Amino acid sequence: MKVLVGMSGGIDSSVAAYLLKQMGHEVVAVTMTIWNGKADLPAPKKSNSCFAPEKTEDLQKIKVICEKIGIEHQILDLSELYERVVLKNFQDEYLNGRTPNPCIWCNAKIKFGAMVEYAREKGLQFDKFATGHYARIVEKDGRYGIARAVDLKKDQSYFLYRLNQAQLSTIIFPLGEMLKEDVRKIDVEQGFHDVMQDESQDFYGGDYTDLLDVTNQNGNIVDSKGNILGKHEGIWHYTIGQRKGLGIAAERPLYVLALRPQSNEVVVGFEEEALQRSVTASNIVWGVVDKLEGFQLVQAKIRSTGYPSEAEVHQNEDGSLTAVFSEEIKAATNGQSLVLYDNDIILCGGIIEDAR
Repeated sequence: MKVLVGMSGGIDSSVAAYLLKQMGHEVVAVTMTIWNGKADLPAPKKSNSCFAPEKTEDLQKIKVICEKIGIEHQILDLSELYERVVLKNFQDEYLNGRTPNPCIWCNAKIKFGAMVEYAREKGLQFDKFATGHYARIVEKDGRYGIARAVDLKKDQSYFLYRLNQAQLSTIIFPLGEMLKEDVRKIDVEQGFHDVMQDESQDFYGGDYTDLLDVTNQNGNIVDSKGNILGKHEGIWHYTIGQRKGLGIAAERPLYVLALRPQSNEVVVGFEEEALQRSVTASNIVWGVVDKLEGFQLVQAKIRSTGYPSEAEVHQNEDGSLTAVFSEEIKAATNGQSLVLYDNDIILCGGIIEDAR
């Protein structure tokens, strides 16, 4: 079988490519470049972030790893598309008082979407597409879905929930059944990286405001009753649930409760005001099911970190989903994703529009 592997050059993608080659597959590695090269955009301090300048020596290291494995390596420039799809969504959401997750959009639209299509347009022939993500592909009643990885500490299923059925049907995750420590062991044994090799972190290693291309806009920090407590220089400098860096003296810690772009206000309050019970999400992508009947008990995540929480969910007439949690949750955030699980398997997920 011919397999195309998304190759970042990190530990996980390198070992994924190696394992596929060892299984006897015909493997071709592809690396996408996404840095747009704008002169006015400062390079992030952490060069191992996903959105960072591609250094010649980094691409050379990837080439060396591919030579060690014995596979072909191709480079695809997707910087223009990345800016138009991922960064544009990122900018629009932040400036509208929402908090997006660019990694989720990048996975669905770029890594597992445009990159695969572009590779075919370039004449690369392959049957399956693989990456070094920690997740598993499952099939149920003729539908495909994402399941959590065996190594729950490294599980990346949340970031992959927006993959559609066509994409899921052609994907392989070689590391889904493995523990990270075993992956690292293989990496060192094969001489791909040093023992203390760093892993890539967030999608951008600098200040997120670098990417927004806006000037500061002064406004008020208010409490839930509208009392002015302080000043801010732009709502995009804040996220829901933020506690540190507010610059306001209070009897107890304050949290960001809401961002109001229309009035240019940042709303803050005490911890109990940041607690919620119900979350509604739209723009749903379905996994192993194509709809929900009645009220269903599921495990739900409202952010990538932490473990799923029990919730009762139902589908609304407009197609959106509302999840009512068994216990209060903190700082569910518009623009982030609500992802629903049946044990380890993702049922569906969507973009959070309301939390209360």
